[in-house]
Amino acid sequence: MPFGRARGLLPLPVSGKRLSGFGEGDGMFAKGVRFAASPGAPVTAPADGWVVYAGRFRSLGQLLILNTGDGYHVLLAGMERISVALNQFVLAGEPVATMRSANAGNGQPATSSSERPVLYVEFRKDKGSIDPSPWWAGTPGEKAGG
Repeated sequence: MPFGRARGLLPLPVSGKRLSGFGEGDGMFAKGVRFAASPGAPVTAPADGWVVYAGRFRSLGQLLILNTGDGYHVLLAGMERISVALNQFVLAGEPVATMRSANAGNGQPATSSSERPVLYVEFRKDKGSIDPSPWWAGTPGEKAGG
């Protein structure tokens, strides 16, 4: 199915609490949504697509960019480890990365939302950011079990 017709059908990439929505916050983070995830949580592809970038990017940690077709791209940032490779095709729901396992590198388990690792998700269409909310299946913003 073309990405543009997948509105309301995509799974969230991680279980967790939504920290901010599209347009909330400052700078780059206002272009996407942020989720507090469990330490070590698996991150899954929210849509079918080709991996066009997988690696470290500035202060964002590990960054994964999927080309989902028709000018759409999905960016996932803040993971500790990416488990897919450049030019690999992934399916929606397929594990693609893992969130970090400890709070800010201090070796202690995260105990609150503010200490949990954060996944940043951004949808882009023709080089511009778009609100991902209409694409999520079920209740926008949170995935059960977070």
